[in-house]
Amino acid sequence: MHGLKERLGDDVIGALLADAALDAEAPVPALPARLYRDFRETGRREPYEDAQRTRRNMLYRLTLAEWLEGQGRFVPALEEIAWARLEETNWAWPAHARDLDHPDRPTVDLAATMTALDMAELDYLVGDRLSAHLRTRLRTEVERRVVGPFLHRNDHWWLHSTPEKQVNNWTAVCVAGAVGAALYLETDTARLAEIVTRGLQSLADYLETFDREGGSSEGPDYWTYGFGNYVVLAQLLHARSGGAIDLLEGEFIRSVAQFPLRTMLAPDVWVSFSDSDNNPVFHPGLLTHLAQHLHMPDLLGLGMRNDFKVAGFNQFAWPLRQYAWPLPPKSRAAVLPLHDWYEETGWMISRLDPDQPGSLRLAAKGGHNQEMHNQNDVGSFMVLAGGKVVLTDPGRGRYSKAYFGPERYQNLMASSRGHSVPVVNGFEQVEGREREAQVLSHSHTMSADRLELDMAAAYPAEAGVRSLRRAIALDRQAPGGRVLLEDRYEFAGGDGVLQSVLITATEVCLQDNAVLIGEGAAGVRVQFDQQEVEVALERHAGVEKQYQPPVDLTRVVFTPRQPKREGHIALEILPLG
Repeated sequence: MHGLKERLGDDVIGALLADAALDAEAPVPALPARLYRDFRETGRREPYEDAQRTRRNMLYRLTLAEWLEGQGRFVPALEEIAWARLEETNWAWPAHARDLDHPDRPTVDLAATMTALDMAELDYLVGDRLSAHLRTRLRTEVERRVVGPFLHRNDHWWLHSTPEKQVNNWTAVCVAGAVGAALYLETDTARLAEIVTRGLQSLADYLETFDREGGSSEGPDYWTYGFGNYVVLAQLLHARSGGAIDLLEGEFIRSVAQFPLRTMLAPDVWVSFSDSDNNPVFHPGLLTHLAQHLHMPDLLGLGMRNDFKVAGFNQFAWPLRQYAWPLPPKSRAAVLPLHDWYEETGWMISRLDPDQPGSLRLAAKGGHNQEMHNQNDVGSFMVLAGGKVVLTDPGRGRYSKAYFGPERYQNLMASSRGHSVPVVNGFEQVEGREREAQVLSHSHTMSADRLELDMAAAYPAEAGVRSLRRAIALDRQAPGGRVLLEDRYEFAGGDGVLQSVLITATEVCLQDNAVLIGEGAAGVRVQFDQQEVEVALERHAGVEKQYQPPVDLTRVVFTPRQPKREGHIALEILPLG
């Protein structure tokens, strides 16, 4: 502990203790039944989740403060908030639970399993200072709400993949919470072995969600959530087994661990396909552990910084591990290659010059429209100039009942209208595993990176398109580089209209034969054939996002001047800087 305090420093510990002292005087936030029911009535997740998150972070700060100071002064307040959390009617979030109260068949979801591990780590760190009654109740509730149902019930959809539904990040998070809590609290080694075995079977299905090269269609945001929890459990299991079990062994796991390196476009900017944003936060403790355990120092150079402010967390694992495993004060920037390619998901990441952070960057995807956290985005792409996103894949919308319900693809963020993909005879893309891009070709050379897709299957039969080929390339031979986009189409039953679309969250200015998007070094000039194509703007103000301010999006729509049975739209995208 003394060495840890020296690494953290007096300022970090002092700030934490000051925040915890305020928590010790503050009332425990209420969680009335009306907040839980609000989701069912309005579809909003924030009222209950925000109040519960406030409770969680009070618990985390008080636990860390008592652990680091060790004088007992935070114990009364810590017991107060711990009792409140143990007495919550339902540990599951309203969006995931059928009812407010389900005592005989509790919902085992992300929130419940994270709470179980929270409680187990609270007990591990400061349990000897807590009342015996609290510790007994803690074990009872963790067993009743999470560990027992995990072990004995098979109705958790995230437990295993089926032909109808593939598992996703939930599996890693829920298994880490349930099995991790058992690793701390279970004293019957035979029963613990049964729990661990069940967890390992589920994690095998989770790892199947990554492609052969370690790529995930969920994107970097959900890598840090899902795989991050996988790593939490791997470390706990490694410690409990005395090193006999190491879930981080093997080249495939190393490939998965490299995902945030390979999807990094520029400093502080990542690929934002699916429900992933372009500015994810990778937890310092996670990066530190992976860098050390897997001997991957580039993970320390992703641009993350230690921020010891404990606020906004949904689980104790990350603030605890940041204090226990902080990032080193200095590390060299990650070394990025010219090009990355994920064949199974059809992701191409292309960098003009990795040594010049402001140089042109391109990310494009094929894929299909039933991916994890799916958006209808076959053929979507991003372009960066001057280190900024100029043409965007907008990432995730605001999470609500509608966003994860039948109305999902009416939301601009999840529909193909919100992506730089064509509109065919007025039709958008539709969801489904069969709505897939066929990769016709992919190439990488020192002079250019190129991807060609047939996207016709992404559109409904009513669109009438027989062939829709998109070719996109980053050309390194042009001064400053350029992105070339061509949509070549053929309709089945006569003339039709195919519109090529660009999506941006920056300023747009129309000129005679070009569109200026962004400005200065963080801008591009889009050139097109004015004789063949006309351009129009469609603006969408205040589009809601999750955990971020609303964004203003503009659809730049390129339309042929005459309907045609077959034709093409070609765009040349040049950096302004």
